[in-house]
Amino acid sequence: MKRISRFIFGDMTVDYYQTAESVEWLIIPTSLKEEITLPQKEKYDSLIQAKLVGDDYPKGFSTGSTMRNSQTVKKLQFLAQNLVDSDVAQEVHTHLTDERGNRYTHVVIWKKRSAVLETFVTFENRSIESLTLEMLASFSLSNLSPFHKVNPIGNLDLTRYQSKWSFEGRRTTQLIEELQLEPSWKPSGVGLEKFGQIGSMPVRGWFPYVAVHDRQKNVTWAACVAHPGSWQIEAYRLDEDLCLSGGLADRDYGHWSKRLQPGESFTTPKAYLTVAQADEEQTSQRLSEVLIDAVNERKHPSESELAVQFNEFCTSWGRPTESSILDNLAALKGKNFQYYVIDAGWYANQDGWERSHGDWQVNRTQFPNGLKPVIEAIKANDMLPGIWFEIETVGDGALASNFFDHLLIKDGYPLTAGSRLFWDMRDPWVLQYLQDRVVDFLKEHQFGYLKIDYNENFGIGFDGEESFGEMSRQQLSAIQDFILHLQKQLPDLIIENCSSGGHRLEYSMMQLTDLSSFSDAHEATCIPIIAANLHHLMLPSQCLIWAVIRKQDLIERLYYSMTSTFLGRMCLSGDINELSPDQWAVIKECRGFYEECKGLIKEGKTKVFREEILSYRQPKGCQFVVRSQEKRALIVIHNFDQQEVEVPFKIAAIMKTCGVEQQSILLKKTADICRIVFPQHLMGCALLVELASFDRFWHESCFIKSDQ
Repeated sequence: MKRISRFIFGDMTVDYYQTAESVEWLIIPTSLKEEITLPQKEKYDSLIQAKLVGDDYPKGFSTGSTMRNSQTVKKLQFLAQNLVDSDVAQEVHTHLTDERGNRYTHVVIWKKRSAVLETFVTFENRSIESLTLEMLASFSLSNLSPFHKVNPIGNLDLTRYQSKWSFEGRRTTQLIEELQLEPSWKPSGVGLEKFGQIGSMPVRGWFPYVAVHDRQKNVTWAACVAHPGSWQIEAYRLDEDLCLSGGLADRDYGHWSKRLQPGESFTTPKAYLTVAQADEEQTSQRLSEVLIDAVNERKHPSESELAVQFNEFCTSWGRPTESSILDNLAALKGKNFQYYVIDAGWYANQDGWERSHGDWQVNRTQFPNGLKPVIEAIKANDMLPGIWFEIETVGDGALASNFFDHLLIKDGYPLTAGSRLFWDMRDPWVLQYLQDRVVDFLKEHQFGYLKIDYNENFGIGFDGEESFGEMSRQQLSAIQDFILHLQKQLPDLIIENCSSGGHRLEYSMMQLTDLSSFSDAHEATCIPIIAANLHHLMLPSQCLIWAVIRKQDLIERLYYSMTSTFLGRMCLSGDINELSPDQWAVIKECRGFYEECKGLIKEGKTKVFREEILSYRQPKGCQFVVRSQEKRALIVIHNFDQQEVEVPFKIAAIMKTCGVEQQSILLKKTADICRIVFPQHLMGCALLVELASFDRFWHESCFIKSDQ
């Protein structure tokens, strides 16, 4: 292979190579740019992975499983490359073409001083006939790992994060040999690990993220696909060259194809890539820089201060009333909460909140004077009023569910999942309806906070002029356009991204909104586990963590719940009207401690120490989450079933504690060792400390010593 170009993007180096068939690229830590030893291989792997209908499928017994390296790719030839340089960013545009003159453009954008690369691909039909894409990846990396001619056995591992309702972010790491990504005796059969999600909940099953780690070199490549719908990621290996690609779910996997007339073009969703001489935990957090940029652009003062909220859902369970809200406000008076969110059910009829949404008429039985009196009361308490909407769906008990001409249709019938139907968000009538019922409602009532929920999945797609997958993509693009439209009219509105908790924790939705609900595990003991998982997948400053307080909660349970919120954004709910002074004293202490550690939550970086947790419902062991900046650190500790544990890193000084003395938790600290004795199981506490050695800390084991 002949190297075409080399670009230094901060601590990352990008090389492009022209091969006999196409163009490849690799990204490596700049510190290792002179140590490249490309894998020994029998085929080349293009930086553009595409498939046009009519072209041959790939060989290697892979048809039906993958479209990578199809005839479409084999036809590609390098055309040109150009660098676009500005004060804030550099862009590399690599152009390829085929025998029909079609143009494929691979774009990489590096914002200066960033640790992330943004990438996407554009296909332009320059032929004289209609062409149909059935696969076009947002990114494709090859030459993993580019430090070994022959990859050592047991050297490369692959990490991804599982997700299901109320169990988000379970990390799984497997050696590539365990995934059968090891070459056979003869490079004839493709090894493939393909995973993704189908439908309108992009974080159902898996997060759209992958990482590959070279253990010998301690180098990690991490990538995520920023798309709110069906997606796929493929790990592919035929010879010594491990390849990764990802983007829209293709025709085989996600029923996607896109027809383009001469002169028309299509651009993939964005993907974000990074590489570092570090482990996966540290490397994954580099990607979150992209989210920081999006949050900073909106410049909401309350968000920059990590405002704390009360949401009444776990207080009323979908049945808020004027009197219940006024009672809540009386209990919250002077407690230093910035947002009050009226959740689902403010519109509900006899069918309940899950079946009556879509008409968006205030329930006059629950609110005889409308919502304005409670909004004024919220403001009088110096809190920003918020409200819940599920914009894209309609309950089957709402009058709007009869508007069949404006709903998604599948096989000639209104697409219905459980009790929900779905608006056609591309329909001008629907957009005007939502302008009247949602946007104008928010304006009229002067809401400052909007919780956008989404509680069903429409699946592979629906009837339309193009494929199911393309209709799905257009629908989800339209909902994001609606959110942008809403933000233009209400630029000061704070927007929460929620989808049955965490089903939309992907980058394009998190970039578009201010904060996201981390999970629906409102009262589960796994809350701190999930919250720790998500430090690798999103910003803690955007991660809304609930502490649901019950009148029967003992002091230990209160600290367990409240200290969990130190892992992100604090949100209180529950029986706040019935708490004792002692219970409020715990909340006040935790609320004050939270104020002191906001800077670390916002700008630190995370390391999680814990043994592997098998059951999230009945967790065992102990978890330390360290959020540090230089030597200063917040340590959030949750004990599941231990009596005594040794802190798995050295602490120079403990500056402040939360929930330690009050729960009779014993800290035994000597010069080198700190041990913690817990009086019982399921306890939470937190420390503000100075670490003994910041550099050494990052190389400590992530597993803790316990009494097991």
